[in-house]
Amino acid sequence: MTVVCDGQQTLTTGRAARELGLKTGELELATQLGEVRTVAAGADGRPTGAGSLGRRRVPAEEIARLQAEPGFPDPLRERIRTVSTTEAAALMGVGPGRAVRLTRAGCVGPVRFYVNRFGAVVWLYLAAEVADFADREPDLLRGNTPPAMRVMLDGGQDWRARQWRSRRIAQLMGQTDDAWEAAAVIAAVLPPEELASVAEDPLERSLLRRLRPSLASVLTVTPAARESFERVLAADEFDEVLWYRVHLSRCLERARKEDPGRPRTPAAAPSAAVRPGQSPSLLNSPSWQGRTPPTVP
Repeated sequence: MTVVCDGQQTLTTGRAARELGLKTGELELATQLGEVRTVAAGADGRPTGAGSLGRRRVPAEEIARLQAEPGFPDPLRERIRTVSTTEAAALMGVGPGRAVRLTRAGCVGPVRFYVNRFGAVVWLYLAAEVADFADREPDLLRGNTPPAMRVMLDGGQDWRARQWRSRRIAQLMGQTDDAWEAAAVIAAVLPPEELASVAEDPLERSLLRRLRPSLASVLTVTPAARESFERVLAADEFDEVLWYRVHLSRCLERARKEDPGRPRTPAAAPSAAVRPGQSPSLLNSPSWQGRTPPTVP
């Protein structure tokens, strides 16, 4: 279905995927990575202004731009191609064991993940980012692991989930200019007790829950898989939790100034809310030396 709003034709994501020769999941990733531009759509499916983390539509001119690329659709497919850790190892010319250590250390951040029936998280990486890292850091692909990295890994550190959260939060923050929605994005990765200690007003917490965007759409068929999925979504290390607490506090201050009465406004119809589990990513992954999530606007 094509909808015209303010002279701009837009397509549903399903129609856009077909036009671009992509699977639904591939288009979802392409929009998360900023490879395919989208606009927010209202409850009736029509485009709205900025500030909506709900359904998205793809402008027809964006489809035309991508279709005009030489070799379409191969260039787009290559930019969003993902690889497993084993495939990443092959791209880098290293063994799977070293690839796991490099990704755990944050040298390459994952863009997607899924959870198998046994509850194991399987991370996926952009092939282009893996190749770029290999070109930039050849010394890390061979020889001894740098001392600082070795200490980090020997201590059990694993930056994969943290980097995925950082990338996803940055993407969602870029989709809205609404202060309460921005606060809901940050709140989405905080454990309930941490959220309650920052947003002490029950009405504010209720609003943040209603506005909470989907962080990932992952099929979980067993309790173990569901537990692993939930662990990926929530910040857990002390410094990461503190970072999100500080930014949530700032977002709430802004929201209270810009729209103080909104938490006390009657809730919209349930269908208008974006719930966890629904599907609505871009910043470069930090290097292992950085250890700091990207600054959220």
